[in-house]
Amino acid sequence: MERITAVIAFWRDVVGPERWFDTDPALDQMIRRRFEWLWRRAMSGSQDHWLQSPEGALALTLLLDQFPRRMFRGCRECWLSDERARTAASRAIELGFDLKIEGPMRQFFYMPFIHAEDLRAQELGLRLFEERMPEGAIHDARARHLVIRRFGRFPWRNDLAGRRSSDEEAAFLWAGGYDWALRAQGAAKRAA
Repeated sequence: MERITAVIAFWRDVVGPERWFDTDPALDQMIRRRFEWLWRRAMSGSQDHWLQSPEGALALTLLLDQFPRRMFRGCRECWLSDERARTAASRAIELGFDLKIEGPMRQFFYMPFIHAEDLRAQELGLRLFEERMPEGAIHDARARHLVIRRFGRFPWRNDLAGRRSSDEEAAFLWAGGYDWALRAQGAAKRAA
C-alpha cells in the first residue's frame, strides 16, 4: 500500500495538475530516478495485485501510462507499456474502480485509450471522457480521435517509431499536427 500511495501522492501533489502535461526535463529525470525500478516491476507483472483496489489500479495505470511518457520522452520506450496500461485501465473500469476516484485523477484511467494508435481504443477513450469525465482532457481525447480516424496512427510518432510519413501526414505535421487537431475539433464543436 505504501508504494501505491507514493505513486498517487507524487503524481497528484508533487507533479500536480499544473504540470501533468508540461514538458519539463528536470521533472522527467526526477520521475525516472524515483520510479523507473517500479515501472520495470510493473512491466513484468509484479504489481498486478494492485488491481485489487481503486487506488492500486490508479497507481498501476499511472505507472504504466503516464510515467514512461516522462521517463523516456523522445525514446521508443515511452510507449513500451501502453498495452499493459490499457489492460490495467480496462480491468479497473470493468470493476467500477474509475468511478470511485474523485476529481481530475479519474481521467488517468481513460488516458491509455486515447494514447492508442487504434480506432476502437480511441472511441472507447472518447466515450469514457464524454460520459464520465467531461471536465477532464476531453479536448485532447477529441483531437487524438480525429487524428487516428484520419491516419490510423499519430504522425508525430513516425520519426521516433522509424516510420515514413505519407505526403498527407507530412502536410498535416507542417500545418501544426496535434495543434491543428485541437483547433479542428474546437471549430467543429462551435459549428455544431
